[in-house]
Amino acid sequence: MVGHPVPDHLPEAGTLGLDRWLQAVRRRRWPSTANLHLLINNQTATKTSRASNHWISATLRGQDATLERLRVDRQLEEALTHGPDPLHLAEVFGLDEKTAMRYADSARQLLETAAEKNTREGRQ
Repeated sequence: MVGHPVPDHLPEAGTLGLDRWLQAVRRRRWPSTANLHLLINNQTATKTSRASNHWISATLRGQDATLERLRVDRQLEEALTHGPDPLHLAEVFGLDEKTAMRYADSARQLLETAAEKNTREGRQ
């Protein structure tokens, strides 16, 4: 919001890492929220609606984290956590099939690389 300072709790998200930020700040600040959106504020924490585009843009301005980076990170995390299943990704995020397959392929490659690294380290 023009003329309003950037909330002091969000800049921490870029330095703490998203998961740690959610644990350390978001859940501490709004422990009982039913809002499942990643980015919430004082107005949306008591509802289930999302924060406005204007609030999100103003809050993220000048930060390392961008909406695009947060979105891609969240989708990749979902693929790594629940397995590289393009149907699951398409359903959860409303992705078209080609995009869901691309994210699933990226997750599969990361999982295979991690498994190969663990196997090599286990032999040493």
